[in-house]
Amino acid sequence: MRIGLVQLSVGPDPTANLQVTEELIKKCAQDRATWIFTPEVTNLLETRSELQEQKLQAQDEDVTLRAISALAKALDVSVTIGSLALRTADADGRYANRSFHIGSDGQIVAQYDKIHMFDVVLSDTEKFMESSRYRPGSKAVLVDAPLNLGMSVCYDLRFPHLYRMLAKSGAEVLSVPAAFAQTTGEAHWHVLLRARAIETGCFVVAAAQTGKHGNGNHALRKTYGHSLVVDPWGHVLLDMGTEPGHAVVEIDPAAVGIARNRVPAITSDREFDAP
Repeated sequence: MRIGLVQLSVGPDPTANLQVTEELIKKCAQDRATWIFTPEVTNLLETRSELQEQKLQAQDEDVTLRAISALAKALDVSVTIGSLALRTADADGRYANRSFHIGSDGQIVAQYDKIHMFDVVLSDTEKFMESSRYRPGSKAVLVDAPLNLGMSVCYDLRFPHLYRMLAKSGAEVLSVPAAFAQTTGEAHWHVLLRARAIETGCFVVAAAQTGKHGNGNHALRKTYGHSLVVDPWGHVLLDMGTEPGHAVVEIDPAAVGIARNRVPAITSDREFDAP
């Protein structure tokens, strides 16, 4: 099976971001990928709340979701949109950080709202409080995709029990789209993604944002890039580095069963008492 990854460096203009995303999806399809993954916040990465309020749309109005769905149908490919920032009807006005799996017929097969919010203080100058703008999801999602897909988004990566649950429920591929911060990416990105693959015996597919987002008039957001595909034994099959673009890699679905037969960790649980 050939899968494609799109690595983006999106800015505050959803229309401009969409144009780049569509071209890269087309290039993946031209390279014979039948399942394509995009990063977290494919539609927009904006740190200013007033501009988010102006530019974000509800799901049934979102131009990026509509366009990628139509493109999936036209190209006869499945697309896992890492996530879109979307308006909700919540009384407190918070948005959703929502991932979608689009079938090759252009229809939404499943959607997942990011559960774990990135509320951290990395330094005096690098602070994030995702829960102030986004409301967390509350339900894990497993998709009957070309291979069984367990959905997640970015900061979810640090919560291994989510991935263990997905694997024990039948997941063969775990999607971890991200806009991972530069600081934490350098320290933790590769090792955490490899660990999730090894622990679960799943393929891990992590399409990522990369580079600087913003301009000189407001604070820049830096993301780590390095979109990865990791096989169920923990081997890195693809590392896209730090440049925006696309890549295609072949994965062998049989590798899931082989890894789990060699080390059957997801079926070896034992009950134990807390300390």
